[in-house]
Amino acid sequence: MPKLNAVTDLTSQGGIAVLTIDSPPVNALSTAVRAGLDLGFRAALADGHIQAIVLICSGRTFIAGADISEFGKPDTGPDFPALMRFIENASKPVVAAIHGTALGGGLEVALICHYRVAVPAAKLGLPEVKLGLLPGGGGTQRLPRIVGVEAALDLITSGRSLDAAEALAAGLLDAVVEESHLREQAIAFAQRIVAEKRPLKRIRDLDDKVAAARGKPEIFTQFRRANARAFRGFKAPENIIKSIEAAVTLPFDAGMQRELELFTELLQSPESAAQRYAFFAEREAAKVPDLPAKTPTLTVGTVGVVGAGTMGGGIAMCFVNAGMPVTLIDAQADALERGMQTIRKNYENTARRGKLTAADVQQRMALLTPSLDFSALASADLVVEAVYENLDSKKDVFRRLDAAAKPEAILASNTSYLDLDAIATATRRADRVVGLHFFSPANVMRLLEIVRGAKTSPEVLATSLQIGRKIGKAVVVSGVAPGFIANRTMSPRKLVARELILEGPRPWDVDRVLTDFGFPMGPFAVTDLVGLDVIDWDRHNSKRANVHEALCEMGRWGQKKGAGYYDYDSNRRPTPSPEVVRVIEEFAAGRPPGPRRTTDAEILESVLYPVVNEGTKVLEQRTALRASDIDVALMIGYGWPVFTGGPLFWADTVGLAHIVERLDALARNHGPAYQPTALLRKLAASGGTLHTLRTTDPVS
Repeated sequence: MPKLNAVTDLTSQGGIAVLTIDSPPVNALSTAVRAGLDLGFRAALADGHIQAIVLICSGRTFIAGADISEFGKPDTGPDFPALMRFIENASKPVVAAIHGTALGGGLEVALICHYRVAVPAAKLGLPEVKLGLLPGGGGTQRLPRIVGVEAALDLITSGRSLDAAEALAAGLLDAVVEESHLREQAIAFAQRIVAEKRPLKRIRDLDDKVAAARGKPEIFTQFRRANARAFRGFKAPENIIKSIEAAVTLPFDAGMQRELELFTELLQSPESAAQRYAFFAEREAAKVPDLPAKTPTLTVGTVGVVGAGTMGGGIAMCFVNAGMPVTLIDAQADALERGMQTIRKNYENTARRGKLTAADVQQRMALLTPSLDFSALASADLVVEAVYENLDSKKDVFRRLDAAAKPEAILASNTSYLDLDAIATATRRADRVVGLHFFSPANVMRLLEIVRGAKTSPEVLATSLQIGRKIGKAVVVSGVAPGFIANRTMSPRKLVARELILEGPRPWDVDRVLTDFGFPMGPFAVTDLVGLDVIDWDRHNSKRANVHEALCEMGRWGQKKGAGYYDYDSNRRPTPSPEVVRVIEEFAAGRPPGPRRTTDAEILESVLYPVVNEGTKVLEQRTALRASDIDVALMIGYGWPVFTGGPLFWADTVGLAHIVERLDALARNHGPAYQPTALLRKLAASGGTLHTLRTTDPVS
């Protein structure tokens, strides 16, 4: 049989046609792939010698999903729904042979096949919710018919994947075959189907699992209630639930029509536009325009971490989780012991939740070597410093590292704010110094800011990007500037919020407005969680100059003390504090313009528009490579709601002219700190967009 087109090939073996898709890198359902599927199935079905068809893919994966680069473009090539119906109604058995990932549209293609086999390492799922969409190729109609309604609700609204064993147990697969023999065993499976005269098993015809939910609307009511907090602000989960309800209550074809309506509604929604932007922006953030693709990287097999506190221990876990041996250094024996105990406790807690085995815990702890001696770092390829945020302390550590580490080792600082170039001057290898700014807790938070110093070599930068990927981080490259990207851009939120509570709104009012907007926590709740005493307070020079200092001097340090901006019960549940109101009123007394009624909209604008403005300063100073990097950093590092696309994308949806107008008003009432930047004024006047800017564009 001839090659069908550039990405599809059709061969036969023992009466079985093998239709192979070969469209790197992930065999996405592009126009060419859809055309190849159409040609292949028509040829195989027309051939009288063919008794069954195996659909398989070359390369590293089965069909990994839709080609989202084609979203919003005119439809060309075969109509996808019609193609799906054609394959599902094939007169000969069709077997999907799955390796790698069958995600989104890829799994939907597998679901219209009559049988499915996969290798043990395969992953199957419908992750469209992460793009603000629902599966638009029948996923919400077929999956409930094969795994059940409750399981389908969980899988599609979470977007999580099943491994082959889980998929087999759920009924999603018919067999798991050997990892390196997918093609031959899929062909053998198809031959058995033919020999045993098995029926053409169409999922659309199955009814028992959706019938079990019929007349039970409480299934959907309870699911909505249980997930209300997680789904807040997102449009896709509710449309997914409605579409699965249609699978239960409507005939299949009517359910498919309802799915299409709900998919189209999402595709045109601002929430999905924001989530798709966020998806591409995260991938773009790992690309550095002036770093050639073929830049050589350095070998990093072993890692050292200096500082066994919360940050250092979390950083050590990041590397251990990736299978890399780590030497953990601290100057104090008791601090080192506490750090090791905390790491072990974290792993044991994970094991109790069923995410690790006891053997996994032991294996990971075996990769950790504690030491009090810097000489133990002599063989490390990378050393990450995570000591107290003080420039003199960090420079002292780097002087010692420069002497102890081998000449080719990379020396990285976890500083969140300080001048990396100043730190590098303490060494004789400034070209090997880089910032690796992890966010706390480092073993949980995905963001990693890679700070490129003035003398950081291209090889070290390329290696840092590679390491970030290896340890599963979302990376953003920053220049050297106070606070870098995320902390710098978000700093106005905290400062403005502290000023705002002197004008009438209470801390819990501000927090409520921001959580209603979509943040997981408001700024005062975050401060209580981290600890007032470790945020902007010098206990040796405290002068009760503001509310924050006053609360610190009163011992109201947050959750750990049972009192901060909120009062806390024994379970750390917060309640508004009359004592905090008294302190606020003390500082607000006689302060112009005096207490005033403030709407939720005014609170939101007052707190978040300065963040947008600060982001434009980061762009003007070329600290970030592109505007979308700022959005990525704040969505991942600070929980800025992804359904808004981050502060700069959100600003464009709000309207830059409106933001400039409101900032001008704030500046008139509260001082020049709120003054819009020249960049923001220019874009507002010209009708330009902020989130599309790159530092290669003119920014002033």
